[in-house]
Amino acid sequence: MILNYDEVNDLDRYKIMSDTVVPRPIAWIVTEDEGVINAAPFSYFIPLSSNPATLIVAIGEKTPNVPKDTLANILKNKKATICFTNKDNLEQLKLCATPLKKEQSEVVEYNIQTQKVLEDFPPMISSSQSTLFCEYYDTVKLPGKTTPVILEIKKQFIEDDRIDDKMHINVENVGRCGAFFSAMVKI
Repeated sequence: MILNYDEVNDLDRYKIMSDTVVPRPIAWIVTEDEGVINAAPFSYFIPLSSNPATLIVAIGEKTPNVPKDTLANILKNKKATICFTNKDNLEQLKLCATPLKKEQSEVVEYNIQTQKVLEDFPPMISSSQSTLFCEYYDTVKLPGKTTPVILEIKKQFIEDDRIDDKMHINVENVGRCGAFFSAMVKI
């Protein structure tokens, strides 16, 4: 079967792509604006380059022609903290998929513990084993309702016992496999 993407509607195209490119990491993208901490789950992101250290995340609209709070906050404040999910905080992440008003904070609404480890960046989710502290790099102009944003990784938090002397990382991230979540395991 050959699928012609020009003949597939947006939602079905998203489902096909999401179910094909697996597993994808899932994480909170934490942003902040006027004292409100936004913690939104994303699985539509991937590393782009290691020099400069960048990743790209696709951010859809909140409502027609209104950007999601994450995108609005990144474009305004130029910072984002990406907190990877593990089996211990997956249920909290799922709660954060519920749309809230801009003035509402997921971390307050769902009692998610955060910690401010770097003054220049939004806080991280305390239960994350690894977190990326990123600055806005660029936006890719594409037609449609999704805005691809390139973020440059400036610093990374890793729990002390999860990195060895050869810089190998051993975290228990959860990934998205289509509509399902699965622990990412090393083979």
